[in-house]
Amino acid sequence: MREYRPPSEPFLTVVYVDDALLVLDKPSGLLTVPGRDPAHNDSLASRAQQRYPDALIVHRLDMDTSGLVVMARGKEMHRQLSILFQNRQVEKSYLARVWGEPDGEAGEVDLPLICDWPNRPKQMVDFAVGKPSLTQWQKLSSDGNSCLLELTPVTGRSHQLRVHMQALGHPILGDPFYAHPAALAAAPRLLLHAAMLSFTHPASGERMLFESAPDALFGKER
Repeated sequence: MREYRPPSEPFLTVVYVDDALLVLDKPSGLLTVPGRDPAHNDSLASRAQQRYPDALIVHRLDMDTSGLVVMARGKEMHRQLSILFQNRQVEKSYLARVWGEPDGEAGEVDLPLICDWPNRPKQMVDFAVGKPSLTQWQKLSSDGNSCLLELTPVTGRSHQLRVHMQALGHPILGDPFYAHPAALAAAPRLLLHAAMLSFTHPASGERMLFESAPDALFGKER
């Protein structure tokens, strides 16, 4: 188990707020919700609730993943936003810098996933009992050693993007669970960032679009 050392700055980055919801930009290294260990109490949710006591988590990002997270304000908004996520009515895309360069300009990974129980929280491909999992990818740029991809998870399995990129033969740089030693050493953190979220506001009916730029470690798109 790695020592939990969440970043203290910025304490909380609010991208958008109204009476119904919050959109936050989570840094890498911060849990989305508190862990069971008291040493893991600090999280995006607990920080948000200090300022917005009615804030409730709707979905999560891995601790090592940075980027956009939506929180509901109050139980009714939590119910409505949860339905949007469950019904895949939320558009999401991620940026990832991966080892090497996939063939072609775009493609998809369609491999069923299930928890690797002896090694949890790791996940693994399992064609017998795994849950259907689909990821679409598009190449944005390459520096010859690594490639910047836009990833779109059609399904929302735990660690889906990380396992699918490993299975493709191009693990995400800095991934402590799935990268081989060279890919792990190639970045000081997991280079996976939730860059875009779009959904219909459950209260106003307005189409919302939120974007977040990754840090300089990801490099340029073109």
